[in-house]
Amino acid sequence: MKLLAFETATEACSVAIWDDGRVLERFEIAPRRHAELALPWAEALLKEAGIARSQLDAVAVGRGPGAFTGVRLAIALVQGIALALDRPVVARSTLEVLAMRAHASLGTQLLAAIDARMGEVYSQAFVREADGLRALGPARVSAPDAVELPGDATGWSGAGSGFSAVDGALQLRLGARFAQIDATALPHAADLAQLAAAAFARGEAIAPERVEPAYLRDNVALTLVEQAALRASRRAAEPGTLGAV
Repeated sequence: MKLLAFETATEACSVAIWDDGRVLERFEIAPRRHAELALPWAEALLKEAGIARSQLDAVAVGRGPGAFTGVRLAIALVQGIALALDRPVVARSTLEVLAMRAHASLGTQLLAAIDARMGEVYSQAFVREADGLRALGPARVSAPDAVELPGDATGWSGAGSGFSAVDGALQLRLGARFAQIDATALPHAADLAQLAAAAFARGEAIAPERVEPAYLRDNVALTLVEQAALRASRRAAEPGTLGAV
């Protein structure tokens, strides 16, 4: 099983190769440089692994939630590569990828949280099982005060920038239920590749055109409309245009 994976939903840019259990990865915290780095890294990793593009069985993508531009970039790259090679895509939640990063070193119950800006966090709870992670509920976007943990058990582990967002509100509110928190953790394509290889083996790969981003915010499109309306209102107020005072 040979797979190429892209994870660019956060400030970290990450690309990895899965080659029958061997993993090669490039990772860098590189805000606004994802588009510059991702494809050259992919080419370099394929060369390093001695794998031709035609030998890839699938392409994997972290589908978000995360930064709008980063999520769109990863999906566009993966769809383009998969369509060109006539290969399927394995899409996994970026929150699951983040939880996988904590899987080996942290506890059995995990909460992955990513800073969603605008005073909110993306979050999802997982439990570690023998064959990986199982989600304990859907991914959500909410204010830190609205994040809830299943049950009343303590000893949770937390990972992700959501724990430092909004002045650490999530950590302050639920910290007593956590045994350890790594607020610096970021998703890695190496973990995505591992998740994707297992998902591919379970028959969960899909056609490239069926891949959809996980934005979670219902107001993404509305925000774009509002921005267009604002630009239109500014144009209308310019001297010499209809509507100008």
